[in-house]
Amino acid sequence: MQTITDIKDLEALYGAAMPHSLSKVRTRLTPLYRQWIETARFVVLTSVGPEGTDASPRGEDGPVVRIVDDRTVQLPDWMGNNRIDTLRNIVRDGRLSLMFMVAGSNNVVRINGTAVLTADEAVLESYDKNGRRPRSVAVITVDEVYFQCAKALLRSGLWTRDHDGHRVPTAGQFVQEEDEGFDGAAFDAGYAEYAKERMW
Repeated sequence: MQTITDIKDLEALYGAAMPHSLSKVRTRLTPLYRQWIETARFVVLTSVGPEGTDASPRGEDGPVVRIVDDRTVQLPDWMGNNRIDTLRNIVRDGRLSLMFMVAGSNNVVRINGTAVLTADEAVLESYDKNGRRPRSVAVITVDEVYFQCAKALLRSGLWTRDHDGHRVPTAGQFVQEEDEGFDGAAFDAGYAEYAKERMW
């Protein structure tokens, strides 16, 4: 298999970027980007560190990030599995991207920037949900914000194509594949109830 190892060869293969794909990039959250991001309840957070890259889905029952100002957003880290891969990366490197998605919209909005983590008590308290607080909050400085081309979501029919959930493996099945003694069916049947008290 022949591989591409030279940037000039790559650029020759693809040609020039579409002018609007470059001019659309903003260095601050404009009113329209603020509106879009405040609507998003789901984001994929990507980071990089010594062990490689990481991508982590984050979701909320309201806006998934808090906009502090036109260069700063905050992302609380709610209860999860404690792998903390992304958080380790942020502490050691700080570079990240956020890809915001809104159900039904074929656009994706992206923020590229840097982050630091805080466990400041006043910040954590501001996210209190019935006595529960995140353990940390990522404070993200926006370097770039722009919308991504809609073709990927249009091709996939992500919001319009029927999906039969029984055709894909479940979380319980993934675990059982590695641990034959694990009861994957029981895990799947009880997970929604289990998760209710562990969302925040």
